[in-house]
Amino acid sequence: MHYFITFRTYGTWLHGDERGSVDRTHNQVGEPLLGKDDGLKGFRRHSMGSEPLLLDEACRARVEVTLREVAAHRSWTIVALNILPNHVHVVISAPDDTSPEKIMNDFKSWATRRLREQNLVPPQTPIWSHHGSTRYLNTVESVQAACHHVTHQQSNTQSNEPRA
Repeated sequence: MHYFITFRTYGTWLHGDERGSVDRTHNQVGEPLLGKDDGLKGFRRHSMGSEPLLLDEACRARVEVTLREVAAHRSWTIVALNILPNHVHVVISAPDDTSPEKIMNDFKSWATRRLREQNLVPPQTPIWSHHGSTRYLNTVESVQAACHHVTHQQSNTQSNEPRA
């Protein structure tokens, strides 16, 4: 089974953002995203306990090594990977009995642990946003399209060479 998994760093894409967002009641495939709402975005920003987090080069390198180690340990295959300052994209294959939520949670947990062990992120600083996106890729075309997106996307905040 192949999955396209994306997770963001803390505070870099809030509900109410002009890019749209998904919440617990607006989360079905094909359903419109929540739209721009400056009041909601302001409320979410004010409710944050910390500043938004962007990953610098050292953090991104540590996250990449960690994700590759976790995947190898779990016998998952990373097909495409891109770690940007404000989010991580990965296309991965894993046994059918492995949920994409488990993969994402393992990646986030281990990356957090390694970033803290290396003193790259202070102990109380939140690193990741709640949850993320876990999409099933059921066709060869969907895997190819996801890989193309991962390897050709550029960050708005900082350039980053794609990794595969």
